[in-house]
Amino acid sequence: MNDDVLNELEKELKSSGISRRDALKLLGVGGAFFLTKDELKAASKLEASDVKAKIVIVGGGLAGISTAARLTDRLSNPDITVIEPNSKSVTYQPGNTFIGAGIYSKDDVIYDTKDFVPSGVNFIADKAVEFDPTNNNLTISSGEKISYDYLIVTAGVVLDFAKIKGLEEIGDVYTAKDNTKLNEIFRNSGASSIYNVDGAVITWENMQKTMENAKNGKKQNAIFSHPNTAVKCGGAPKKIMYLMNTRLNEVSKKARENVDMTFYANSSKMFSVKEYEEAIIKQYKARNMKYNLNHNLIEVNLKEKTATFDKFWYEKGEYDPDIEEHTMIKKNKFVEVPYDFLHIAPPMKAAPEIADSEIGSARGWVPVNKETLQHVKYPNIFSLGDIAAVPLGKTGGSVRKQYKVVVDNLISLMEGKELEAKYGGYTVCPIITDIGKVMLAEFDYSMKPTPSFPLDPTQERYIWWVLKYYILKPMTQYGMLSGKL
Repeated sequence: MNDDVLNELEKELKSSGISRRDALKLLGVGGAFFLTKDELKAASKLEASDVKAKIVIVGGGLAGISTAARLTDRLSNPDITVIEPNSKSVTYQPGNTFIGAGIYSKDDVIYDTKDFVPSGVNFIADKAVEFDPTNNNLTISSGEKISYDYLIVTAGVVLDFAKIKGLEEIGDVYTAKDNTKLNEIFRNSGASSIYNVDGAVITWENMQKTMENAKNGKKQNAIFSHPNTAVKCGGAPKKIMYLMNTRLNEVSKKARENVDMTFYANSSKMFSVKEYEEAIIKQYKARNMKYNLNHNLIEVNLKEKTATFDKFWYEKGEYDPDIEEHTMIKKNKFVEVPYDFLHIAPPMKAAPEIADSEIGSARGWVPVNKETLQHVKYPNIFSLGDIAAVPLGKTGGSVRKQYKVVVDNLISLMEGKELEAKYGGYTVCPIITDIGKVMLAEFDYSMKPTPSFPLDPTQERYIWWVLKYYILKPMTQYGMLSGKL
């Protein structure tokens, strides 16, 4: 951070009644934020356990590498294997939003996995394709069987574009992976998605074309979807919409007036927590940003530039005297919307080889106790991150809480102790409402705001922009991926 930013931050902190030291303490980074990567590595270790076991981690993204790093610190003689097919899978995925708005480039978010794999950890660049939890082994795509004493599943999500008619050819897309087919199909179509790095690049290309057309007096229709599945970082589609609004206003007031912007939410709410939903609706009204609830994107015609939504609602049916309630009947109709700019938040699922295995579930996600993150059927298996079947937690901020719980509980299990560490559902979503403003939405299983700072969490603030833009990325790279924070 440069001096101007620090001065602005200092003013913001003082006006909020918070010292810089207290702010850093509340952020959970303290002096560690200012340490270099090497200094963090040299920091004193946590108390290490002498228990020994073979631990296999499936997934080498943020959750997997952070867990491996912390286990390396917490075990005197660690035997850890990470299985991950993508050598560049460790990406700063929250940065995709910045790519989509022209603030970051692709190179700003991609890390080489080898730079973050802890010393002594065995890294296998392959994919786990079969699971035999009864016999404590799995098979990778090369055909090799790998045994384990304990298994941790952190495989993330798959973007299920094929679930949307017209996008079947894209197929399954992994969030951190380059995807040639996605590029071929989306480029010059007006459609894109920031949920993949390459898709985020195309989003910025599409946004610039829309801005240019609006600047030249052409009326444009920009629409943003939200899927009917569990979704990682549910606030991301709104963030890119807010940023497009900012970018258009940067061009000119007239350019912004020439673009009709509408968010289509599959849900009956704009946000699952009432207080944040009310704040978002006020922000939308103030910015002339529209929204429609109960609309699920089911088809995209890239050639004609139309998006079809399944609009649904419920009507009262017959009265049931036994329960003294009316039955509710779901109604629906298809709504076709022309677009010039379309941002797609695609349906998401667990990787089929996991979803369809014995460690998966009917809904695909790995079924775990929502507090201990231990598998409900196989006690020597844990899961965290996007693939874990917990009510909340598909964000990087959630992983920061989860991986410590998994490490503590795994070591307790290895030592024959009770699993005392609990994940309370903490989720944080820094909702970027403008370049220079963020509303920090923090909540947990209570579905109430749980702010880390003594400030109104529904207010847009510059200090949260500083957190989002300057602090979270190095905090992730040198804090979480080293298992320290």
